Amino acid sequence: MKLSRHAMILDIIEKNEVETQEELAELLKQKGINVTQATISRDIKELKLIKVMSRNGKYRYAPFKKTETNINDRIVNVFRESVVNIDYAGNIIVIKTLSGTAMGASVAIDALGWTEIVGCVAGDDTIFVLIKSQDVIEEIVKRFNRLTK
Repeated sequence: MKLSRHAMILDIIEKNEVETQEELAELLKQKGINVTQATISRDIKELKLIKVMSRNGKYRYAPFKKTETNINDRIVNVFRESVVNIDYAGNIIVIKTLSGTAMGASVAIDALGWTEIVGCVAGDDTIFVLIKSQDVIEEIVKRFNRLTK
Protein backbone atom coordinates (compact mmCIF):
# COMPACT_ATOMS: atom_id res chain seq x y z
CA MET A 1 0.00 0.00 0.00
CA LYS A 2 2.71 2.46 1.00
CA LEU A 3 4.85 1.67 -2.06
CA SER A 4 1.85 2.11 -4.32
CA ARG A 5 0.96 5.40 -2.60
CA HIS A 6 4.55 6.64 -2.95
CA ALA A 7 4.52 5.75 -6.65
CA MET A 8 1.20 7.61 -7.02
CA ILE A 9 2.62 10.68 -5.24
CA LEU A 10 5.65 10.73 -7.53
CA ASP A 11 3.36 10.45 -10.54
CA ILE A 12 1.06 13.22 -9.26
CA ILE A 13 3.85 15.72 -8.63
CA GLU A 14 5.38 14.90 -12.00
CA LYS A 15 2.12 15.77 -13.79
CA ASN A 16 0.76 18.55 -11.55
CA GLU A 17 2.10 21.66 -9.86
CA VAL A 18 1.24 20.70 -6.29
CA GLU A 19 1.85 23.55 -3.86
CA THR A 20 0.50 22.22 -0.56
CA GLN A 21 -0.01 19.00 1.36
CA GLU A 22 -3.75 19.64 1.18
CA GLU A 23 -3.62 19.75 -2.64
CA LEU A 24 -1.63 16.52 -2.68
CA ALA A 25 -4.15 14.85 -0.33
CA GLU A 26 -7.02 15.98 -2.58
CA LEU A 27 -5.33 14.64 -5.74
CA LEU A 28 -4.70 11.32 -3.98
CA LYS A 29 -8.35 11.26 -2.87
CA GLN A 30 -9.45 11.75 -6.50
CA LYS A 31 -7.45 8.61 -7.32
CA GLY A 32 -9.16 6.67 -4.51
CA ILE A 33 -6.48 7.01 -1.84
CA ASN A 34 -7.65 8.67 1.39
CA VAL A 35 -4.80 9.81 3.64
CA THR A 36 -4.35 12.08 6.63
CA GLN A 37 -2.16 15.17 6.69
CA ALA A 38 0.26 13.30 8.98
CA THR A 39 0.61 10.51 6.40
CA ILE A 40 1.23 13.05 3.62
CA SER A 41 3.87 14.73 5.77
CA ARG A 42 5.64 11.41 6.42
CA ASP A 43 5.46 10.48 2.73
CA ILE A 44 7.01 13.81 1.72
CA LYS A 45 9.84 13.24 4.19
CA GLU A 46 10.41 9.61 3.12
CA LEU A 47 10.37 10.53 -0.58
CA LYS A 48 12.65 13.48 0.21
CA LEU A 49 10.46 15.83 -1.79
CA ILE A 50 11.51 19.45 -1.96
CA LYS A 51 9.77 22.63 -3.05
CA VAL A 52 11.02 24.21 -6.25
CA MET A 53 9.87 27.32 -8.05
CA SER A 54 7.58 26.61 -10.98
CA ARG A 55 7.37 28.61 -14.21
CA ASN A 56 4.53 30.70 -12.79
CA GLY A 57 6.60 31.78 -9.76
CA LYS A 58 4.84 29.57 -7.24
CA TYR A 59 6.47 26.74 -5.30
CA ARG A 60 5.63 23.12 -6.00
CA TYR A 61 6.75 19.71 -4.74
CA ALA A 62 9.43 17.89 -6.74
CA PRO A 63 11.76 14.94 -6.15
CA PHE A 64 15.23 15.91 -5.03
CA LYS A 65 17.60 15.08 -7.89
CA LYS A 66 21.19 14.14 -7.16
CA THR A 67 24.01 12.67 -9.21
CA GLU A 68 23.69 9.15 -10.58
CA THR A 69 25.86 7.66 -7.84
CA ASN A 70 24.07 9.53 -5.06
CA ILE A 71 20.47 9.63 -6.28
CA ASN A 72 17.64 9.83 -3.80
CA ASP A 73 17.57 6.47 -2.05
CA ARG A 74 13.78 6.42 -1.77
CA ILE A 75 13.28 6.92 -5.50
CA VAL A 76 15.73 4.10 -6.23
CA ASN A 77 13.88 1.94 -3.69
CA VAL A 78 10.60 2.54 -5.55
CA PHE A 79 12.36 1.28 -8.70
CA ARG A 80 14.08 -1.63 -6.90
CA GLU A 81 10.90 -2.80 -5.16
CA SER A 82 8.79 -2.50 -8.33
CA VAL A 83 10.88 -4.21 -11.01
CA VAL A 84 10.18 -7.84 -11.86
CA ASN A 85 12.10 -8.24 -15.14
CA ILE A 86 14.26 -6.24 -17.56
CA ASP A 87 14.75 -7.13 -21.22
CA TYR A 88 15.47 -5.28 -24.45
CA ALA A 89 14.99 -5.34 -28.21
CA GLY A 90 16.80 -2.97 -30.55
CA ASN A 91 17.09 0.33 -28.71
CA ILE A 92 14.06 -0.21 -26.44
CA ILE A 93 14.30 -1.57 -22.91
CA VAL A 94 11.18 -3.25 -21.56
CA ILE A 95 10.85 -3.22 -17.78
CA LYS A 96 8.11 -5.34 -16.19
CA THR A 97 6.96 -4.19 -12.75
CA LEU A 98 4.48 -5.20 -10.10
CA SER A 99 0.95 -4.20 -11.04
CA GLY A 100 0.32 -0.49 -10.49
CA THR A 101 3.96 0.50 -9.94
CA ALA A 102 5.23 1.20 -13.46
CA MET A 103 4.55 4.96 -13.27
CA GLY A 104 6.47 5.35 -10.02
CA ALA A 105 9.36 3.31 -11.38
CA SER A 106 9.42 5.44 -14.55
CA VAL A 107 9.59 8.60 -12.43
CA ALA A 108 12.66 7.05 -10.79
CA ILE A 109 14.17 6.39 -14.23
CA ASP A 110 13.57 10.01 -15.25
CA ALA A 111 15.16 11.19 -11.99
CA LEU A 112 18.34 9.31 -12.88
CA GLY A 113 18.97 11.85 -15.62
CA TRP A 114 20.90 9.39 -17.78
CA THR A 115 21.70 11.18 -21.03
CA GLU A 116 21.40 7.94 -23.05
CA ILE A 117 17.66 7.79 -22.31
CA VAL A 118 15.34 9.63 -24.69
CA GLY A 119 12.24 8.96 -22.56
CA CYS A 120 9.91 6.46 -20.92
CA VAL A 121 6.33 5.38 -21.46
CA ALA A 122 4.68 3.63 -18.50
CA GLY A 123 1.51 1.63 -18.27
CA ASP A 124 0.25 -0.31 -15.28
CA ASP A 125 3.00 -2.92 -15.10
CA THR A 126 5.27 -2.21 -18.07
CA ILE A 127 7.73 0.55 -18.94
CA PHE A 128 9.21 1.13 -22.39
CA VAL A 129 12.50 3.02 -22.20
CA LEU A 130 13.79 4.45 -25.48
CA ILE A 131 17.59 4.60 -25.69
CA LYS A 132 19.33 6.97 -28.11
CA SER A 133 21.75 4.39 -29.48
CA GLN A 134 21.53 0.63 -29.78
CA ASP A 135 25.30 0.56 -29.16
CA VAL A 136 24.87 1.28 -25.42
CA ILE A 137 21.74 -0.77 -24.76
CA GLU A 138 23.49 -3.65 -22.98
CA GLU A 139 25.36 -1.23 -20.69
CA ILE A 140 22.11 0.57 -19.78
CA VAL A 141 20.41 -2.77 -19.03
CA LYS A 142 23.35 -3.65 -16.75
CA ARG A 143 22.99 -0.30 -14.96
CA PHE A 144 19.26 -0.91 -14.44
CA ASN A 145 20.01 -4.42 -13.14
CA ARG A 146 22.52 -2.96 -10.65
CA LEU A 147 19.79 -0.66 -9.34
CA THR A 148 17.59 -3.68 -8.59
CA LYS A 149 20.21 -5.31 -6.33
